[in-house]
Amino acid sequence: MNIMLYFIRTPPTYSRLTLTQEDGNGVKVNSGKKDGFRELDGEGATLADYFDVIAGTSTGGLITAMLSAPDAHNRPLFAAKDIVPFYWENYPRIFPQGCLSSVLNTMKSLTGTKYNGVYLCKLMRKLLGSTRLHDTLTGLVIPTFGVKKLQPILFASYEVSSCVKTCLLDAKVSDICIGTAAAPTYLPAHYFKMEDKDGRVHEFNLIDGGMAANNLKLVAISEVSKQILKEDPVFFDIKPPMDYTRMLVISLETCSDTSELKFDAKKAAKWGLLSWLYEDGSSPLIDVYSQGSADLVDYHNCVDDTLKETLSSVDTSTERNLEGLVKVGEDSLKKPVTRVNLDTCHYEPIPNAGTNEEALKRFEKLLSDEKKLRESRCPHKMNGT
Repeated sequence: MNIMLYFIRTPPTYSRLTLTQEDGNGVKVNSGKKDGFRELDGEGATLADYFDVIAGTSTGGLITAMLSAPDAHNRPLFAAKDIVPFYWENYPRIFPQGCLSSVLNTMKSLTGTKYNGVYLCKLMRKLLGSTRLHDTLTGLVIPTFGVKKLQPILFASYEVSSCVKTCLLDAKVSDICIGTAAAPTYLPAHYFKMEDKDGRVHEFNLIDGGMAANNLKLVAISEVSKQILKEDPVFFDIKPPMDYTRMLVISLETCSDTSELKFDAKKAAKWGLLSWLYEDGSSPLIDVYSQGSADLVDYHNCVDDTLKETLSSVDTSTERNLEGLVKVGEDSLKKPVTRVNLDTCHYEPIPNAGTNEEALKRFEKLLSDEKKLRESRCPHKMNGT
């Protein structure tokens, strides 16, 4: 279950394209960075003003929606500074910590999901109401996986913008969020249906989008490239072939614990169905799918892969654990910018790149300058472009 938040900024003639991705791993929310956009451009600045596309899966899908769904004043429901307080308040209710022993919890997970998902459903419906995909304030990409047809279902706002009345993917954002957060064994699959213009009912049977696209970099960039090839008016002054050096992409991913070798062939050779589903406090099958798909497109990252014990847990929502995660986020800003070594799979510092906090400040300045440039040159003002 991985939160991935991709922010992509795409320019008309003058500048760059910007994307953001949010990857998701349950309760592991990285905190600590102040909102630099407000320091640069005033208190009214929000992330949706700076990015052409925001992509997220699992918990990242929820964050994506909160950053781009409109409130009563047609501004984002949440600013970046509101996300961590949201998790502090709601995660203990989404993932309530019971008093059952680990053995009983394991037995329970063999017969059903660990959590019933009722609170998450009510929360999403209350927050997002009747907001549909085409209503969002900036481009959105949220993947899910359809268990009935065994195929990924990608909810992308650009796909529905030109066919709002007929497009079957123009679902309520609340349904999309509940679907992409439905991590197998943790939360139940989500069902809803939509009716087309001819009265035919189309069903959606969704689970966590991380099963199909745990690392959204390629998905988000491909979605933008596809719209450029279609000559989408949002990207009216970008002509194919696409110059990918004009993209500004930031990926906010959850931390993990890959610093120690978890499994080996000798141990895995003895596993049956139950061991692949649950072994040593985790699900090897889900870990392999999620980590493998993410690593295939990972190159430049600053993920902390040294989390220990419950800090690397998907669903440990105790106050102590949340405080520990906030501390991890604050500490990570002081660490050097790193890049993954594809030979060793270890993260290594990039010479002369500074700290993560310094790199983020440079990125914020680029985005702020880009926004001002567009506002001065764009013949018609568009949200987030």
